[in-house]
Parts: sequence; C-alpha cells; structure tokens
Amino acid sequence: MAATLNNPSRNADRLIGWFLLVWTLLNILQATTLGLHSDTAYYWIYSRLLDWGYYDHPPMVAIFIRIGYSLIHQELGVRLMTVLTSTLSMYVLWLIAKRYKADARWFVLIVPGILIFHIYGFTTTPDAPLLFFTILFYYVYQRYLDRDSWGIALLLALVIACLLYSKYHAVLLIFFTLAANLKLLKRPSFWLIPVLAALLYVPHILWQIQHGYPSINYHLFERSSETYDFAHTYLYLPGQLLMAGPLIGWFLFYYAWGTRNTDNFTRCLLVNSWGTFLFFLINTLKGNVQPHWTLIGFVPLALLVLIRIQRNQPPKWFYRLAMVNLVVIVAFRLLLAMGLPYIKNLRPVRSYFGYPEWARQVHEKVGNAYVIMANGFQEPSKYNYYTRSLKGFSYDARSYRRTQYDLWPIEDSLQHQRAYYLSTVPLAGITTDTLHTAKGIYYGTWINDVRTYQRIDIRITNYKLSARPRQPLTFNLMLTNPYPFAVDFSNVGQTHPAYLAACFFQGEEQTYAQLADSAFNQLKIPAHQTATYTLHVNAPPKPGKYDLIFSLRTTPFPGGRNSRIVNFTVQ
Repeated sequence: MAATLNNPSRNADRLIGWFLLVWTLLNILQATTLGLHSDTAYYWIYSRLLDWGYYDHPPMVAIFIRIGYSLIHQELGVRLMTVLTSTLSMYVLWLIAKRYKADARWFVLIVPGILIFHIYGFTTTPDAPLLFFTILFYYVYQRYLDRDSWGIALLLALVIACLLYSKYHAVLLIFFTLAANLKLLKRPSFWLIPVLAALLYVPHILWQIQHGYPSINYHLFERSSETYDFAHTYLYLPGQLLMAGPLIGWFLFYYAWGTRNTDNFTRCLLVNSWGTFLFFLINTLKGNVQPHWTLIGFVPLALLVLIRIQRNQPPKWFYRLAMVNLVVIVAFRLLLAMGLPYIKNLRPVRSYFGYPEWARQVHEKVGNAYVIMANGFQEPSKYNYYTRSLKGFSYDARSYRRTQYDLWPIEDSLQHQRAYYLSTVPLAGITTDTLHTAKGIYYGTWINDVRTYQRIDIRITNYKLSARPRQPLTFNLMLTNPYPFAVDFSNVGQTHPAYLAACFFQGEEQTYAQLADSAFNQLKIPAHQTATYTLHVNAPPKPGKYDLIFSLRTTPFPGGRNSRIVNFTVQ
C-alpha cells in the first residue's frame, strides 16, 4: 500500500472531509471532558476583564474565550473557538499542501501525527490563535507570491495584525519570511502591509506605554535573569522531537530539512523552520525554553515533509511507523478523556483533574470572602473559574514573579476587608486551619484587615549595577501609585505594619536583605501619582551575582515583587 501513496487519489477531498470530522469530534470530546488547564483559567479572567493588552500576552486569547464562553458557559465554551479554528487550520493547511500536489493519505498520517497540533486542538492559550493565524498567513502569503495584488496585501496586513495580537512569537514568522525573500521590498503593494499592520497594532502599543511596558520588561528582562543551566540546552532537542511526534519526530526533521529549495514559498518554509528552531535553541543559553514555544516552526515543517514526499517516496517502514505513531497519540487522548486514574496522576496532565471539587471545598470554607494565595496565578485562577467569580487573588511574592494580578483592580477591593489566606504549606505563627481537599492538604487563616501594595511600581534609573562587599549604596526610588485612592505607608493605627526592603536573590533563594528606615513610613502618595524616596543600602558581604528586587511587605504576607530585577554584581 505504501508504494501507491504518491498516486493522486480521486477521493482526496472525501478523505480530508472525514479527517476533519473525526478531528473536530475528538477535540470536542477532549474540550468537554477535561477540566481547564491552569493557564486557560488565567486567560478566562482575561476574557472577563477585556483590555488591549495583558502583562504576559496580547489580547487575542481573551477574545477567543469571550466569544466561545458567551455561547456556552462550560469548559467547551472556553475552548470552542480553539476547536473551530483548529479544524479550519487543518483544512487551510491542506489547501496549501494541495498546491504542491500533496497526497491526502500522507496528509492524514503526517499532520495529525504531529503532537503539538493535538495539544492546540483543544487547549486555549495564546498559542491556539497563533497557530490559526500562522497557517492563514502562509495561505495568503502563498497567493501573494503568485500575484502582486493590493487586495491580497491588504488581507496579509490584517492577518499579520491578528498574529501580533495573538503572541509576540509572531515577530519571528514575519522576520524570517521577509529574510527569505527581500525582493518583496521592490513591490509597491508590499509597503501597505507593514504600515497597515502597525496602525492596527497601535492600541496595544499604547496600552504598553500606559502601563510601563510590562510585557517587554517581563519577556526581555525578567526571564533573562536566570543563570545558564546546561539542562535547558540538552533537554531542548528531545522536547522538540516529542512535539513533532513521539515516534516520527526525528524523521520529520530529517526529511523536511532535506527538501530542495525550488521556489520562493519553499524557501520561506525552509528559512522559517530552520530559523525558529535555531532561535529557540540559542535562547536556551538565557533560560528555560518550553517545548511549545516553537509552535510556529511546526507548520513549515509539516508542509516541507509533504512537499518532499510528493517528490521522493519515503521508506516503506515509515508508513507503518507513522500509522503506529498516530494510533498512540489518539489512544492516549481517548484514555485522557476517560479520566483513568493512572492517566490522571501523570504530571503533565494532573492539572486537568480535581479542581472543580477543590474549588467547591474551599468555597464552603470561605463563603463569599476573597481568597489570597501566594506564589502562582494558577490556583487563584482555577478558583475564580470554578466559582464563577473574581474572588481569588494571586499574591505574587518577591520570590516568584509579577503577573496580570499585579495590574488588575482585584486587589483594590481587598483593602481593609476580611479575606482568607490559603497556602499549600503551613506558615509558622500564621496558619490556623487545615483543609483536606481533592487536591491534597491546604493550610489557611483569616485576615481581618487586609493591607497590600502589590500594584505599587518601584523604579530606578539603572538596572545593571556592581559594588564592593558591604559598600554603602544610595538608591533614588520612584514609587508610582496606580490605585484610585491615596496610599499612606504609616503604621500608626494599622493592624498590619508595612515595610520596604531591598532583597538580594541568588537563584530562587533570598540570601540578603535590608529594610528601609522609619522615614519610609512617613511617605504618602496621592492616587495615580509618583513619589520619590531615597533608600540607603549596604551591598551584600559575599562576592557574586545577585538579583536585586525592591519589595513592599505587610504582615502576614511574604512581601511582593514591586520592581524589575536589577542585575547586581558584588566584586
């Protein structure tokens, strides 16, 4: 049978139609039976508080969820747009491959054999719209290469704007596409594309400016502060092979990158595929690269494999291996949908199970009060989704990172209210309750007069400093109050005193800290205003590299991350 796969099939469209039907039904099954992933619950809150931007990502994922959830108030609704656009993506991908006379039978073996396409067939994160608009981009670009048309250029600009509103990784697709064909610059119609796409992107740019460029600071500086770990580099390769297909991934890379460059579109696919995977390989030198970040590289990879198969028949054994690969993936998805105990306990999928019951149990304890959880947006977001509220708040401690919770006005409503402080570990002298839940044992206590300053932003002029051990330093801090009310750091008459600290971290461990003197507690900042404060600090006594963070703390909380990381070296 494998020997006849290159012969065009008269029933190709029918086969593709059956494939799309099965693909859609499988994704609906998964979307209906699985609980929400923690990230998806976080993005569900995005959709409740629509904006032109968010701390971590652009807003397209929020729009996807808002549309689906407005129709179906369940997990399927949250994932509805992902399911629909995934099916449409597969069809458009077929239309692109069909122009190279790709065989439909190979298409239904190769494309659904790529694991990462399954993940974003039902998982609603920014990668879901990114995948859809990436495939749509290749479809429109393929036609723009064939015909220099102002109408197609206009459509391409719209798709690029949607790409940029999906995820910042879209910049790589745009850059590598242009790098593969610089002759595009000679087309008068080409210049409409960047101009119109930029104009459409202006609202997001203005949002970044108004909020102090949080996404840029996070992606370019916060994540880049990690020290190099060789594990990030050597684990990158197996992660990519797994995403390409647990059994066939290695062969897809080999076969795709051996495709001959015969036209501008093939060159575009090669440059984007090579460029994407090499870019993120280099990024492992700066920190951890999650396997799915290379999603946009798998679209050209799949197309290159299909193009080469049409030209050169692969080994007969590969057909059988591809069949087994596809069966393994589908079987796992069906077992996942069944929720079998030994599947539910696997670490990569554990987050999908048990949280509706967990949220109900916590809600029975706290009622309509706010719940504050430290170090992570995941569980507060799960609590918000499963209680259909915005009563869960993520306290982003200085040892964690900032999130969208540091921008949302949820914290405003907490001030001087009674709230429940929930933790996964007992906090000495603080926690009083032990809760046995579907997700394990939790510890909590009531706080009768919440006082927090998560949203106060502290800035300095230089984020790369060096000093001698114990050297006296003076920092001129700029504290911005984003709240609609004045902030007074005085501890007079307050249940929970406030402190300002300079905290030095090595890795995730705080190794040194110094508190501001009592003059700090005389500081008052009117609503939406900025004040300055001079902080005197001695450098850490031991030489080494540190991450310096300025942190505001009120008891009983551990202290927030109120500034960007300062790269600090003690020589």
